[in-house]
Amino acid sequence: MTRNSPRILCINPGSTSTKVAVFEGETELFSEEISHAKADLAACGTVQDQLALRREAVAQAVARHLNGARFAAVAGRGGLLRPLPGGVYAVDQAMLDDLARARFGEHPCNLGAPLAREFATKSGCPAFVVDPPVTDELREVARLTGLPRVMRRTVFHALSQRSAGRRAAADLGLRYQDSKFVVAHLGGGVSVGAHDRGRIVDVTNGVDGEGPMSAERAGTLPSLAVLDLIRRGEDPAALCRELLTTSGLYAHAGTNDLRVIEARARAGDESASVLVQTLAYQVAKAVGSMAAALFEDDTAPLSGVVLTGGMIKSTLLADAITRRVSWMAPVVLLPEVQEMHALAAGALAALADSAHVRRYLQGEG
Repeated sequence: MTRNSPRILCINPGSTSTKVAVFEGETELFSEEISHAKADLAACGTVQDQLALRREAVAQAVARHLNGARFAAVAGRGGLLRPLPGGVYAVDQAMLDDLARARFGEHPCNLGAPLAREFATKSGCPAFVVDPPVTDELREVARLTGLPRVMRRTVFHALSQRSAGRRAAADLGLRYQDSKFVVAHLGGGVSVGAHDRGRIVDVTNGVDGEGPMSAERAGTLPSLAVLDLIRRGEDPAALCRELLTTSGLYAHAGTNDLRVIEARARAGDESASVLVQTLAYQVAKAVGSMAAALFEDDTAPLSGVVLTGGMIKSTLLADAITRRVSWMAPVVLLPEVQEMHALAAGALAALADSAHVRRYLQGEG
């Protein structure tokens, strides 16, 4: 860090919290996660109606640590936009309009760009989003399905996965853009991606019901069995909510907290032990399938398997996955997700060279 290092404000809105951090160059000055009461969020109505609540939370966090600070750039978590290549995007009106309308889906991450724009306006600086969750770098063979009118799409932990891939490459003495990694993010949600020399060429999309189960999502299910539930009278909207919010670990164990489930397993609860092993088994299967996606163009070996996210703090789970996949390549464990560092790094790159900045062009799809 030097005296002239740019000061970057980073804002990452999640389902029940907002993370705020400020960096001076690559040095973190502070980081704080503000929790929001479910009742307060519910009282807001729509996600867009939460903007004022979260704006005030960010402003108070900044004031507590750096009262009166001005910034060289503000970086927000990207939202549900049209499919985009990964990278750093300037926040513009077309992006804000799509997010305000929830044109491609509603999620609290949609507030990252408007919050970044508001705080950037106060400092007279640019606002960016970095590696949004709709990052789409799929090969065409990964996009097609057996039903031609249904195409696969990408919604996943792009910011976390790309950051973890770069960190793993550095740990192994490699260049991320020259390497092949399978990266699994295991946090509140689960996604597993194939990283081919810097491009994420395939990934599981938990929002659409793909991949391993997670804390609250069902993951991949036999499609005809699900259709049979609807045929027998299940309400499709209620079933969709169940698949995305009350399935997975929660449905089996009555809790979405892996720490509680692991404690039960270690205390001799056989059902809890089987559940942890099932999650590990499903993640390992996804890792294997994504490894296969990395041999489309050449036979260069897999560089590593990267496991990141809060659930990797569970040694029971991490060991069970590692045992199943370590034959493929070195396994790198990165339980601490560094999304805020990734946001800051993206903004710094954009400030250093405007060629890094992409433009969001409003599409028709």
